[in-house]
Amino acid sequence: MILKKDYLKHAQDVSLWIQDYFENIEKLPVKSQVKPGDIYRQIPAQAPIKGEPFDQIIADLQSIIVPGITHWQHPNFHAYFPANNSVESVLAEQITAAIGAQCMLWETSPAAAELEQKMMEWLRDAMGLPTHMEGVIQDTASSATLTALLTAREVKTNFQSNLNGVPGHLRVYCSEATHSSIDKAVAICGIGRNNLVKISVDQQQSIIPEALEKAIVEDLKSDKLPCAVVATLGSTSTLAVDALGAIAEICKKYDVWLHVDAAYAGSALLLSEYRWMIEGAESMDSFVFNPHKWIFTQFDCSAYFVKNAEALIKTFEISPEYLKTKHRGVVNDYRDWGIALGRRFRALKLWFVLRSYGIEGIQSVLRNHIALNEYFVQELLAREQFELTAPSFLNMSCIRLKPTLDHNLEQENNRNINLLHHINEAGKIYLTKTKVNDKIMIRIVFGQTYLMKKHVDLALDVLHEAADKCM
Repeated sequence: MILKKDYLKHAQDVSLWIQDYFENIEKLPVKSQVKPGDIYRQIPAQAPIKGEPFDQIIADLQSIIVPGITHWQHPNFHAYFPANNSVESVLAEQITAAIGAQCMLWETSPAAAELEQKMMEWLRDAMGLPTHMEGVIQDTASSATLTALLTAREVKTNFQSNLNGVPGHLRVYCSEATHSSIDKAVAICGIGRNNLVKISVDQQQSIIPEALEKAIVEDLKSDKLPCAVVATLGSTSTLAVDALGAIAEICKKYDVWLHVDAAYAGSALLLSEYRWMIEGAESMDSFVFNPHKWIFTQFDCSAYFVKNAEALIKTFEISPEYLKTKHRGVVNDYRDWGIALGRRFRALKLWFVLRSYGIEGIQSVLRNHIALNEYFVQELLAREQFELTAPSFLNMSCIRLKPTLDHNLEQENNRNINLLHHINEAGKIYLTKTKVNDKIMIRIVFGQTYLMKKHVDLALDVLHEAADKCM
């Protein structure tokens, strides 16, 4: 056990470990190379009876844990979407951990509540979101979307579902390309997956507004009750963007809650040249994006905005005597703005990042990532081994080995899967795949905080070398 007076001694050991990790992360394989059970077998079957020296714990961290980590902050991590941190964010998280506040109410830490309110206003205004929207930090976009659908459910049923249960005729609509968290949220909130209507998409994987309206009209004729539409700005597979303006008009026409999932691509709204994505934003009921994906803020930090905060609070508010305070209704008690009662002090790391980088600094990094993706595409296609399988957008591209002359889809898919496995097993870079219209494609995202051109060049070299071996 470490005494408080010995904190500095061991904090220095941890800080040196973190500094070494930052400086030498590129020497590590991006994706963990261990086999299932390797880490588990190295950990004793029982907890120690007597406390162990801290230097031994740090040694085991290095020898046991680090080999089993996939390094999301590695500049050669190009898989999924990034979950980025930054030096500023890490430092803030250390302070947050030391403070150890439970920020469920204004009264339990006034600074946490008021800083969160101000950070949401900073982001809202910097991104060009409607000024009438109010924000709260959720843990993930999945939780934020569930929060949105629960609120939409209550609004549509005049707040009777929380009291009497969910009626079986509510309907939710999203595109075929929407993230799987929508399916999960519809199930959890009691509406049921059979009442989630997947709307067809166009060649760009964007929802077809006419098909959406047709589905709503047909449901109304069948005594179904349209409850919510989830529009996507930046789908998981290809970063497809739904036509928000057209969808907003349909939602307004039929009095349907409009939730916008911009978990990743929403960060690009900090760039004026991408504000076209939120044409029709005045009609949004809720909106979510993740600063922990592309604004260098340690996971978890998901920014959720809502037009009608009163409806949100009414959906989640429960006030037992031990949670009642004299400040009720005067300040924001964020425990009523989402699912969890307990809340971390997430706003501090966002404050550190926004102040240290400034909006211009963040914009510069985002634009650099986008430019590096454009460079990647140009160089990749010049060597004629790969093709783009979807329009390249922002800092992500979907690629695929050029097909052979017989164009056998199953064989082509297997070639690309084998290529991906070969690359990831080597550990130099890390990529993931997706499947659209039965085609396997490889996704590559250039979004790491400290990404440089040399890392893009390495990705190009790895791809071409692997392609030569897989041809």
